[in-house]
Amino acid sequence: MLKKIRASMVFAVLAILLTLTFTSASGEVYPEVIPLPPGLQPEGIAVGKGSSFYTGELIGGTIIRGDLRTGEVEILASYDVRAALGMDFDSRSGLLFVAGGPTGAAFIYDGDSGADAGMYQLAPMGTFVNDVIVTRTAAYFTNSFLPEIYRLPLGPRGSLPDPADVETIPLSGDFHFIPGGFNANGIEALQDGSALIVINSSVGELYRVDPGTGVASLIDLGGETLVNGDGLALRGLELYVVQNFFNRIAVVELDQTLSSGEITGYLTDSDFRIPTTAALFGDALYAVNARFDQVSPGTVDPADEFEAVRVEIDHGVLEREADL
Repeated sequence: MLKKIRASMVFAVLAILLTLTFTSASGEVYPEVIPLPPGLQPEGIAVGKGSSFYTGELIGGTIIRGDLRTGEVEILASYDVRAALGMDFDSRSGLLFVAGGPTGAAFIYDGDSGADAGMYQLAPMGTFVNDVIVTRTAAYFTNSFLPEIYRLPLGPRGSLPDPADVETIPLSGDFHFIPGGFNANGIEALQDGSALIVINSSVGELYRVDPGTGVASLIDLGGETLVNGDGLALRGLELYVVQNFFNRIAVVELDQTLSSGEITGYLTDSDFRIPTTAALFGDALYAVNARFDQVSPGTVDPADEFEAVRVEIDHGVLEREADL
């Protein structure tokens, strides 16, 4: 009997220790602010494998890889005469898709080595390829200066297409294009890839976009707008819209059909310095500061400091979507 009691006590102690270990791991403290390499002005951010993340140099094309858990960062790759804006990581292929801004191009990098995996000239130089989202079947890019999106069809395990297979899809329907304005910016997609969501920065409108035809349907926000809307992040039907010059992230609850939505609140942080894009990881959003109010693209001083800021979300723990 005594042996049975001792055995029960041992099992009980082991159970407690296992619980404490799990609790400690799940309650690990992550840095609230992650300093980035000085002089490299960021614009886009994407979460990679594990707790890794990527950002890039707005003008110059340097790609940075970091760890959200430790806050450590490194320069993964550096290329001349490029740009790195919105980005997305495909866990199937390990490739990082990057919008090339004024180059009019899409750049794709190996997420492990930083090697150049591909380049696609989507639009003329001087236009503005701004953001990208990767789905199971394609990568979609926006252009802020032209009323069109670009589709890179992806093969098995996310393999890249032949340049001849890249599609230019005109935006039509409700899409409000302002010549000379800053139009389509951030882009997201439903998990099954059946619909895209695009923000128009100038007029603050959100659209559901058919990925095959480019027909845009206005998402009714009850008369409210999202002016200065930049990067988007989506979990289920909860959409996060970074409003750069307002130093905040709007939280939008979308309906099942993406025909309407309600702005339920805003996420703010004292460390925001004109955040441009954000990525979901765990129970937080990570946004990069571009400091556009103080540092114009192309005039960055080597000593200028930039950072990624962690902002907790009050709606509970967020889990990154499973691998595509």
